[in-house]
Amino acid sequence: MFKHIKEEFAVIQDRDPAIKSPMEVILYPSFKVMISYRRAHKLYLKGHYFWARWISQRAARKTGIEIHPGATIGKGFFIDHGTGVIIGETTIIGDNVTLYQGVTLGGTGKETGKRHPTLEDNVMVSAGAKIIGSFTVGKNSKIGAGSVVIEEVPPNCTVVGVPGHIVRQNNEKLPTSDMDQVHLPDPVQEDIKVLQQENSELVNRVLQLENEVRSLKK
Repeated sequence: MFKHIKEEFAVIQDRDPAIKSPMEVILYPSFKVMISYRRAHKLYLKGHYFWARWISQRAARKTGIEIHPGATIGKGFFIDHGTGVIIGETTIIGDNVTLYQGVTLGGTGKETGKRHPTLEDNVMVSAGAKIIGSFTVGKNSKIGAGSVVIEEVPPNCTVVGVPGHIVRQNNEKLPTSDMDQVHLPDPVQEDIKVLQQENSELVNRVLQLENEVRSLKK
């Protein structure tokens, strides 16, 4: 237990620039819920399902973060702000993953067995995003705010939109300090810019043709 407490202190201090003193860590919902999750998960693995759920539901009422004790979560996991985060029973989360408020790692309701997503190492899921179904989000990937992801995401990708689609893929590793969930590519805005440019070119061409017609009439 002391090992987990030490880990949570280190993760929160490393990941949240707003923290000013080490003692603030104990006030964080992420700290409280993860300590409860580690206890509940051990009980779940031993078959003590009622007590595991009792601990997890008590933590959910206190923090607004619901983590099923059956979920598997690696090292360096951090939930920023946290309110409204839901993590389903068969979710698997790798190391150094960050979630923001309002994130759901859920199931479709149509699957059995493994029903929830797998997030590999160094994944960042921005505020309000929903990842629904039993598939993998590859390592070092970013999920943009408000996105709804319903299919596999390869490693080193940026996904935005509803439904989510890949707008960037490369081989660069996502550092744990790269927590910018605002400046992500916006494919809709990019499409609008292309349409505006094409419209401008079309207008210019029409004007040119009109001038040519006037010249012929003279």
